[in-house]
Amino acid sequence: MYKKIIVTLALDHGYGKQAIETALKLKAEGGEIVAIHISEPVQETFSAYAQEDYIDHVYHSAMKQLKGRLLDHSDIEAVVLSGRVGQTIVDYAKEINADLIVMGSHKPDLADYFLGSTASRVVRHAPCSVHVLRKP
Repeated sequence: MYKKIIVTLALDHGYGKQAIETALKLKAEGGEIVAIHISEPVQETFSAYAQEDYIDHVYHSAMKQLKGRLLDHSDIEAVVLSGRVGQTIVDYAKEINADLIVMGSHKPDLADYFLGSTASRVVRHAPCSVHVLRKP
């Protein structure tokens, strides 16, 4: 059983419910779960023109969606981060001393064979165990 679990919830993928259920099953008594969503950073060419209001809007919109997914789980903390997805997951796991990351993964496509998937990058670099879910 795990005391500090990160559940990655990509708001545009369908793993949320399964990932949360898995984390709840693996959580030790007294443990905690943190659900995270990571927004890709605004491209530099756009960020020079992006209003701070727009960036705040993106953050608040993602947080609202994330909290919406957690309505039945008030004990799960919601966190929205910005950065390169794989690296940000690994960095956040180190920052909070997570002992498990639960995340979904799709079936690999051609690009994944050349570049690798986010899940494979997290598995290789995470400071803790990683539980990868596949869609049935």
